[in-house]
Amino acid sequence: MPIDWDKLRVFHAVAEAGSFTHAGETLNLSQSAVSRQIQALEEALTVPLFHRHARGLILTEQGETLNRTVREVFAKLAMTEALLTESRERPAGRLKVTTTTGFGSAWLAPRLRRMLDTHPEISVTLLLDDSDLDLAMREADVAIRMHPPKQPDLIQRHIATFGWRVCGSAAYLKATGIPQRVEDLDAHRLIVYGDYRPPIDNINWLSEAGRRPGTPRRAAIEINSLPGMLEAVRSGLGLAALPDYIGGHFDDLVQVLPGVKAPRIEAFFVYPEEMRHSKRVSVFRDFLVAELANTGH
Repeated sequence: MPIDWDKLRVFHAVAEAGSFTHAGETLNLSQSAVSRQIQALEEALTVPLFHRHARGLILTEQGETLNRTVREVFAKLAMTEALLTESRERPAGRLKVTTTTGFGSAWLAPRLRRMLDTHPEISVTLLLDDSDLDLAMREADVAIRMHPPKQPDLIQRHIATFGWRVCGSAAYLKATGIPQRVEDLDAHRLIVYGDYRPPIDNINWLSEAGRRPGTPRRAAIEINSLPGMLEAVRSGLGLAALPDYIGGHFDDLVQVLPGVKAPRIEAFFVYPEEMRHSKRVSVFRDFLVAELANTGH
């Protein structure tokens, strides 16, 4: 007998949520209704799909196999639906954009108004995440990444090269003195991102600048958020290297060691092959390129 689509939708929600209760909240169904649908699906397939534990549900091997296919099918359906609902004449509909918390909050969010003023029929969902969301699985439509894409099946365009600025607050530098050479950083408190899923290659370069390889300075604090690092610098905690796309947010800070040798940040605009002909994607790409040109990148 053919598998019921509604049961597959319920199964997928349960597999992603890990419990009947949470899946029911997502689907607006009672826990018992969700449980009945899963039981009926298991009976129809004559295989168990979940191990039931006191702490929740775990997919069986057969459940994992089914969920991989179901996740892919629903991702493709969502992408197809988005493309079908887009107007033939003008770009319209929702565009899910993902990028890093630093670039998204400091550079992109303040500029989006200009695109939406020009294209009011587009609505944007901005997903700020320092780890890479899976575009093939429709976690987002397009991404702006601060490193070359690791997935080989994505369309990519290099859109900008950014540098870094080493900054501190005026109060901190008045108390500690301004470093004149990179070796002077040994006497300063450093604020770094740390090793937790860094969104930019060599993001902690300041801790090793002017040191022998493999002998980094000890950081005073690690913060896995560039906006968080910026606020720590503002508070007078110490010095940090921040990407220059933070831009106007540097106004109340003092730049030090302007000639220090730093890695470059290569930014890419990335999207799946299925979105190649989407008007929303092309409009957003053109907006990005124009805005980056206006800011000198």
